[in-house]
Amino acid sequence: MTSLKPDHLAARDAASAPAAAAPGPLQGLKVIELGQVLAGPFAGAIFADLGAQVIKVERPDGGDDARNMGKPFRHGDAMAFHVFNRGKASVALDLKDAQGLADLHRLLADADIMVHNLRPGVPQQLGIDGATLCARHPRLIYCEMSSFGAQGPLSQRPGYEPLIQAYSGLSSINGDPDGPPMRMGASVCDQGTGMWTVIGALSLLQRRARTGRGGIVSASLLETAMTWGAQKVDAYLNEGTLPERHATGHPGFVPYEAFEGNDGPFLICVGNDRLFEKFAAVLQRPDWTRDERFARNRARLQHKAELLGQIRAILRTRSRLDWLAELEAAGVPCAPINTVPEVVREAQIAALGLIQQVPGEDFALTGLPLSFDGLRPAIRSGAPRLDEAGERLLGRPPPGRNPTPG
Repeated sequence: MTSLKPDHLAARDAASAPAAAAPGPLQGLKVIELGQVLAGPFAGAIFADLGAQVIKVERPDGGDDARNMGKPFRHGDAMAFHVFNRGKASVALDLKDAQGLADLHRLLADADIMVHNLRPGVPQQLGIDGATLCARHPRLIYCEMSSFGAQGPLSQRPGYEPLIQAYSGLSSINGDPDGPPMRMGASVCDQGTGMWTVIGALSLLQRRARTGRGGIVSASLLETAMTWGAQKVDAYLNEGTLPERHATGHPGFVPYEAFEGNDGPFLICVGNDRLFEKFAAVLQRPDWTRDERFARNRARLQHKAELLGQIRAILRTRSRLDWLAELEAAGVPCAPINTVPEVVREAQIAALGLIQQVPGEDFALTGLPLSFDGLRPAIRSGAPRLDEAGERLLGRPPPGRNPTPG
């Protein structure tokens, strides 16, 4: 029977159920997160999916700004908040208040890791900077994230994803050669900083196992951006090579970019001369392999425009599905350029179990991109309501609610 649901709901409902019984590899680890919007919360979400207890400390007056970053999705909170805060407990603390700071120290007393991406200077003002907290809690692994880095003339400057992509040069290498610089659609600097922070924290956990002492992990969006762009930066530093924008293409291989069938775009990646021979056979142009302009990749780079013109004319004569079937059969790497609705319907995505139903909720989220012993870490719960764990963890009612009379 044909489903009457919209495509996105049908795809969501086909998401895999989480392996709720499987303990995460970080079970027993306690993480305190003072995260806002993306980088800090993403690090916390990674820890939570891997099995750690993650306690999210939020402001009493509204909590994480991401709760309002877009229209309400569930429980009054925006979709983005649910994506990056699943699996956590929420405690609301006023860190400008002595009681709030005392409660934070209670949470930190037996914590393994603290993660924050507070505005530069705020931790020092509140007395929760790395040096202060590590002196008081010597086993604590203190993770700080900033926009421009912990040192330097811009260390105190706040920033956001598009600003860092622009400043770091990432935008300058993205987009069409004849178009303007473009921001990458995904938040690669924010999420990458969260990922590097988790790697740093786990590294210091290993050191703590030897020494008994924690330490400070510093990461930033700018350092992450420079690492993602290192291939281009290092080529300029060492060879004087200025990076060029190639849209979907590649500076070192031809053909290696997007093409149009008569019904949509697809990507072909011919990464060596052996693949080019197979590609030419599929397009019924074996003469290309005997043409000195095209037979070898370095020659194809020199005559790129001429070859691509011929290829495009041939590929436009048939559908992308026809071409993809023939190219795949010949062993030529290729793929459709999917839209989001198309990719979530792909059988490969379903087989990976990457999209998971959230326990206790009526929606699905994308899980972590790794597995252990063949099992993907489960999303263990949805995002918390503001301060839903304050009474359980600190023995006091949420702000604004009087204790029940005895």
